[in-house]
Amino acid sequence: MPLIPEEPQIHESAQGPRVTPASGRTAPTPRPVPGPRPAAPPRPGRPGPGRQMPAPRAPHESAAPTPKPSAQAAAPVQIQLIPASAEGALDAAEEAVDLLLESGRAPGEVLVITTGEPHPWAAHELSFGEAAYWAQHDAGDDVFYTDAEAAGRAKSRPVAVVAVNGGSDAGVAAALPLALGRAGALLIVCGDPQQINSVLGTSV
Repeated sequence: MPLIPEEPQIHESAQGPRVTPASGRTAPTPRPVPGPRPAAPPRPGRPGPGRQMPAPRAPHESAAPTPKPSAQAAAPVQIQLIPASAEGALDAAEEAVDLLLESGRAPGEVLVITTGEPHPWAAHELSFGEAAYWAQHDAGDDVFYTDAEAAGRAKSRPVAVVAVNGGSDAGVAAALPLALGRAGALLIVCGDPQQINSVLGTSV
């Protein structure tokens, strides 16, 4: 039978170096003092120490401002009818112009169109030549009078006044839509209501 030693054998290689002090006592092997551990670098794709995952954002509407229209729709032109006969339409138009000027309208804001005989002012100015006549129109500092045939050359003004003082039905039918296109804010028509309403296709 093998001998079983009573005391375990200790191999010299299992022990650390021994230091024999002068007192004859065996000094314990010094151990390193534990210090703070360096933080492990965060792994990619995961939050590091002390960081929290951002909370999910609630769905919200886009913060971009609502685009505004670059230009607002123009207000429709107001149409006013002054009943008058063909013989009295020119006088009614003159009274309408006087009321416009008294209410604060500038003379250069008013255009008067005749469907029959030209206004006396227009006939007088045309006697000096068309160049001088249209130069006053371009100056835009006074009421301008023209007939339906030449009204297409006139520029738009805030107020157009039409004197239905004669002319053919076809001429009147062409003059009223033209005057409506030249009026920026207000169209005043002096003439027979039945004829005017049938041409404009509306009741004014």
